[in-house]
Amino acid sequence: MEEEKKAVSEQKKSCINCGAELKYKPGTTSITCEYCGHEETIIQDQDGFKELELKPYLDEMGAQSHSEEIMMLHCKNCGANQHIEENYKSLHCVYCTMPLIIEDAYKEDWILPGAVLPFQLDQKKSHQIFSKWVKGLWFAPNNLKKAALDPQNTKGLYLPYWTFDAQLFAKYRGQRGDYYYVTVPYTTTQNGKTVQRTRQERRTRWTPVSGTINGFVDDTLIKASHQRKNKIPRKVSNWNLNALEAFNTNFLAGFVTEKYTIPLKDGHLASTKEAEKIATSWARRDIGGDTQRVTGIDMRLSEETFKHILLPVYISSYRYSGKTYNFYVNGQTGIISGNRPYSFWKIFFLVLFIIVVIVVLVTFSQ
Repeated sequence: MEEEKKAVSEQKKSCINCGAELKYKPGTTSITCEYCGHEETIIQDQDGFKELELKPYLDEMGAQSHSEEIMMLHCKNCGANQHIEENYKSLHCVYCTMPLIIEDAYKEDWILPGAVLPFQLDQKKSHQIFSKWVKGLWFAPNNLKKAALDPQNTKGLYLPYWTFDAQLFAKYRGQRGDYYYVTVPYTTTQNGKTVQRTRQERRTRWTPVSGTINGFVDDTLIKASHQRKNKIPRKVSNWNLNALEAFNTNFLAGFVTEKYTIPLKDGHLASTKEAEKIATSWARRDIGGDTQRVTGIDMRLSEETFKHILLPVYISSYRYSGKTYNFYVNGQTGIISGNRPYSFWKIFFLVLFIIVVIVVLVTFSQ
């Protein structure tokens, strides 16, 4: 098993022409040499990606049957765990820009990714998206706009997620609500006189119901890393999982990979809560009527499987007045979002200008 792990961990390819390490070319199924242009096709698994049976892993029986050993660096500032390939030369945390010390690298086991969503945008394109967005920000500090011009500030990162599949069966209890309308008299004042009027008011007739629901819950997506300081915006966290490819280390070449810090067990608990929401939604649909109440649900999951997947995002970090700001570009769709600093002086001078204009207008109007 140790020999198998080592073989997977050290799977890197060098250019046959110049010896430089080949890197994945976003939007393709190739790895290329950025020095001489040599290109090789990534040989993909014809069987596709595999779903792993959940129970053996939760029981810690299968933890070593589909795992490998990787080299990790831990950021002491923000806590991110990053898998750094040899070609990643800047050695700064992609989240907070603090230096990472290569001597602090350590080896750690992880459950092998079952699938990866390869980058569809290259670093140049993502940087163009970021630069255009920054230049359109009102009251952004000039230093931020200058920093946006440096492509080295934009880095590609694969984020870890868990996905869970299961057959869902549930018994539910609740109430079906059907609307009906009644005529209600009321008084109002018209032309100084009190008059009687009627209006239609909606009521709900509640009927006790119970039943069963079942179906397949596919690819419940659960984030696999704690991001207390560096949460990926919801706007950016929307990938098309139909484009997942069977895991191949060549897709990671040239990018940083974050290791999961949320254990499989905790990820499963989160997915079970999501399954309960799905079951409640299915129960409401099954109850029918105009509105529904679900008062109790007894859910059971079976044939549970999971996979560890990696999803692409570009990150640009910027420090301003002692605070770190992160900007994110979805590596598949190009959607951008992030938090941004404001320039105190730009806002101050704008307010001052407005005050001066108002004073001048008032003076000349007298």
